Amino acid sequence: MALGNRYKSAPGAGTLAALILVLVFGSPWYANWASDNTNPDTAGGWWLRLLAWPRWSFDSSDSLREIVVGDLKAILLVVLTALFLVLLPGSQLARARGTISQFFAGWASYIFAGGFAALLTTLFLANPSLLSAFQAAGNGAAYGLFVGWIVGFATLGGYRGTR
Repeated sequence: MALGNRYKSAPGAGTLAALILVLVFGSPWYANWASDNTNPDTAGGWWLRLLAWPRWSFDSSDSLREIVVGDLKAILLVVLTALFLVLLPGSQLARARGTISQFFAGWASYIFAGGFAALLTTLFLANPSLLSAFQAAGNGAAYGLFVGWIVGFATLGGYRGTR
């Protein structure tokens, strides 16, 4: 059981894990630390930098549009994770708590949420293009692929609800 509560719901636990990932690793303090202290040419350094992908900030030197788009990406990542966790049938249709379908549903939810959050926020940039939207969605999906297993583990053991 991932979070230790036998009465937790799989979508709730996955959403909480996504919120913690965004708040901790998307913070300006972690992003600055990762860029200053890791080597992007190593696997560990690349992964530690990838954790900071949905960064949010309150830097006054950025334009208001960049701040809103960056923060919107982090907010949408959490909201879309919750939405996909509810919509994906793996966590809802699992016969027993802790099945592998809950893990994959949580992981897939984070992949989809990362891709769609990046795609939607690209529309708010100054000069959005189809190419930049596709590249951003690819970056968001790559983030979800390499980090989403944490959300997948968080969803293990949750009850499926009464649908």
